[in-house]
Amino acid sequence: MAAKDSIGKAGEAARKAQRNRYIQRLIEDEDLRGNLLAAYGAARGAYGRMSNGKPASKAIFEDKKLQRELREAANALKEASNALNESPKKSRRRKGGLGRTLLLLTIAATLALVLSEDLRSKVLDLMFGAEEEFDYSSTTTPAEPAPVATPAA
Repeated sequence: MAAKDSIGKAGEAARKAQRNRYIQRLIEDEDLRGNLLAAYGAARGAYGRMSNGKPASKAIFEDKKLQRELREAANALKEASNALNESPKKSRRRKGGLGRTLLLLTIAATLALVLSEDLRSKVLDLMFGAEEEFDYSSTTTPAEPAPVATPAA
């Protein structure tokens, strides 16, 4: 029963993601993904420079590399925000709703299999048959020991 719930939840999450216009833009727009990755990289570098032991206020005003990384992160986020808010370019618009749907469903099914041990065992049982527990019990009696020969004196 838990496996069906997991599949249902994963399918519903995939359908919600498919309907979300921001996620669709992220999937379709390579420039948007590039801007977000650039912003993340610059922000991560800036955070590393700020957490080096100096007071943050001193680092912001004196560290030129930190200022450059913060500026790069802000510019990349601004470009990403502009890309999200403007309408998608018609030349980049692709059809292929079925292919995208299949991709999302495949990702959702994979996540469900990875995250749910019950579902994983159920799928393996369906593919290879149920595991049988084998208890060994002997139906024979142990052999009587051979008589020990006594040496003749």
